[in-house]
Amino acid sequence: MDDFRIAAVCMHAPLGEVEKNLDRIESLVSEASGEGASIVCFPELSVTGYTLKRPAEVYKGPAADKIMDRLVELAREAHLVIIAGLIEVSDAKKPYITQVIAGPEGLIGLYRKTHLSPAEKGVYQAGQDIEVYNFGNTTFGVALCYETHFPEISAVLALMGADILFFPHASPRGDPKGKFQSWMRHLPARAFDNGVFIVACNQVGSNSDDFLFPGVALVLGPDGKILAKYTGREERILFTDLKADYLQDVRLHRMKYFIPQRRPGLYKKIVEDYPG
Repeated sequence: MDDFRIAAVCMHAPLGEVEKNLDRIESLVSEASGEGASIVCFPELSVTGYTLKRPAEVYKGPAADKIMDRLVELAREAHLVIIAGLIEVSDAKKPYITQVIAGPEGLIGLYRKTHLSPAEKGVYQAGQDIEVYNFGNTTFGVALCYETHFPEISAVLALMGADILFFPHASPRGDPKGKFQSWMRHLPARAFDNGVFIVACNQVGSNSDDFLFPGVALVLGPDGKILAKYTGREERILFTDLKADYLQDVRLHRMKYFIPQRRPGLYKKIVEDYPG
């Protein structure tokens, strides 16, 4: 892993205001670049806004491929990685909740949400792939909002070599303090159990679908300790410097890094079908 600065963005994303949201992303990327960030993580569905009502009809501007082109161009111009979310309308019956990963050399990947919440299942279709992405000597993974409640996803990403897990959210309801407390019930475990950095951020503000998003951003070390946090009702960029030595210190400690001590042969029941 390389040493670098990350930017976790709490962003207001009005539903369907694609051009406006892209302009705002461009401004925030410029600010993050000026502060020396190498990776900028935006919330889930930060480009299109979040909806559970006819998501394929949300666009009032460019289609998904044009949005991706603009994000790639922004990443090239700023010489950094952008992680930003949109509704991806495809040839399939339902759209995906997709996070675009773009870097200085072009499109790095598309992560399509694999575990949909009960409310999302009838509206979106689930992706089928859990993947890691590379930037320089750093490997990272992405999981979206509801997916952070599934320890298996984080474990798989760690086993695939992830140093950092980015958790973009579009998580409504509650106030910033309450949302932060909710995240603290499970996100430190994802970091501590897998020996990875965690970077999480949420949308902020209300949208026309009557969702109200409390602003929260959080960065955790591979020992589960808080490195930086923001809770509030305004947009904010949370900057944090991630150090390779910090990761190495945890992973070389005989009692603090658990992944090498796994016994996969005992875990077969995890992949067996159980009623639920």
